[in-house]
Amino acid sequence: MRYLFDDFVLDPDRRELRRTGDHIELEPQVFDLLEFLIRTRDRVASRDDLLEAVWRGRLVSESTLSSRINAARAAIGDTGTEQRLIRTLPRKGVRFVGDVREEQERKPKTELEPVSLQATFSDSAAKGPSIAVLPFDNMSGDQEDDYFADGMAEEIITGLAQCSGLTVLARNSSFTFRGRSVDIRQIGDDLGVSYVLEGSVRRSATRLRITAQLIDARSGVHLWADRFDGGFQDVFELQDRITESVVAIIEPKLLFTEADRARRRPPQSLDAYDLYLRGLSLINEYTAEATLEALHCFDKALECDPSYAQAKAASACYRGLSLFQGWAGLSDEPSSRGVRLALDAIALAPNDPNVLWMAAFAIWVLAKDGPRSQELFRRSLSINQNSEIAMALAGWVEAANGNPAAGRELIEKSRRLNPTPPTPWVALAGTAFTYIVEGKYSEAVWWAEQAVVQNRRFALALRSLAVALVEIGKIDRARLIVSEILKIEPDATVAKIPERMPYVSEPVLQTYIETLRRAGLPQ
Repeated sequence: MRYLFDDFVLDPDRRELRRTGDHIELEPQVFDLLEFLIRTRDRVASRDDLLEAVWRGRLVSESTLSSRINAARAAIGDTGTEQRLIRTLPRKGVRFVGDVREEQERKPKTELEPVSLQATFSDSAAKGPSIAVLPFDNMSGDQEDDYFADGMAEEIITGLAQCSGLTVLARNSSFTFRGRSVDIRQIGDDLGVSYVLEGSVRRSATRLRITAQLIDARSGVHLWADRFDGGFQDVFELQDRITESVVAIIEPKLLFTEADRARRRPPQSLDAYDLYLRGLSLINEYTAEATLEALHCFDKALECDPSYAQAKAASACYRGLSLFQGWAGLSDEPSSRGVRLALDAIALAPNDPNVLWMAAFAIWVLAKDGPRSQELFRRSLSINQNSEIAMALAGWVEAANGNPAAGRELIEKSRRLNPTPPTPWVALAGTAFTYIVEGKYSEAVWWAEQAVVQNRRFALALRSLAVALVEIGKIDRARLIVSEILKIEPDATVAKIPERMPYVSEPVLQTYIETLRRAGLPQ
């Protein structure tokens, strides 16, 4: 049985959602929720109905349930405001209200023939990093705790499935290794994955300790490990917190590990994906030369695959970075090129959270469209609520749109998700910016200084520090910061501030212009 609505086809047998022939990636719980709502569309589904159908009666937090509903809406072009297809009825539940046509599909014989699991895993792994989450070991000695250990692994599988570009092996495959002592490299070979996450759960009378470690299945090298402690009375809240933290940390860790691997490969052997990764990895150098090289990588990737949405979005994002940094050779390029790349990327991959946040950043900087950028960041986070970088940048944009407290809350959550991100200066400078919007300049100085310590070439952090120093009367220090700005942007002037700043409200922009003029930035 297939369900047809709008221009979508939901196929429960194949576990596929397609729109005009294009496959839309859904993590397992979102697919189950969407299928259940469509199948029971003649009635309202209560919270208990959803928990029973999707989570088999296991309790989950309201935020988890809401995030899955939001993800289902985003996948089918709906929103919580519009509720055109999935409608929430207060104090009653949720119902699918779109017109649905049921269709029995007659499959050709060739489609019914079994496919090698190993071949399927290998094909998936070839398109990007792949990971298997093993069942967590129950170290408590009480078999009743097995359910919690399994639930921990299942929640992490669900969270990782929201990360675009990452293939996550299904529970049924990875859980076949329960209780078996097998070399990680052998597990990687058997399942065809590049990474393995394993962990353990230990409970005392009132406390829980959960450990997790990420391992490169090709070399056996440990890439990351951590432990989490909490009270057993808050078991499900603890489970959600651990899931969020593990997913937020693993996504950038895998990305940069894969990028480092791509950089070591011979240039003649690179395909579109390798070129994309190589370009992303150059952000750590944070120079005009490295960014030019990154954009060359993205251009080459698009030559290999003109419809590569991620490469288009990254190219747009780096063009935005170049503009506000004032990097020679790129800052004078027409902004329209980057905006066009961003819009093309969104059209090609409207439900890819990484595409959405990179395009949102480009539109914030290049198109100076704060509300549009804000909406795209919110869409990205509705699909993957565990992206530290998307959440931190979304906080910047919220503050720029006149919501500094909400922006700071997002940035603080991003820092809790991943206390050691690859680009920590983004959150630190973002926090400083929220205080500048509120006129709390002493607090802004402290946060901006932390950002500059992390990256002395981050123009927005330096500008914010100079602004805040002027406002608290430390003009001499502000002038020293302006001299640092001129090392990064030799042609920086007061007149160029409006074009190099991302979208901010007019009063905030005027604050930057006036204070930087007082700090000695050339006219």
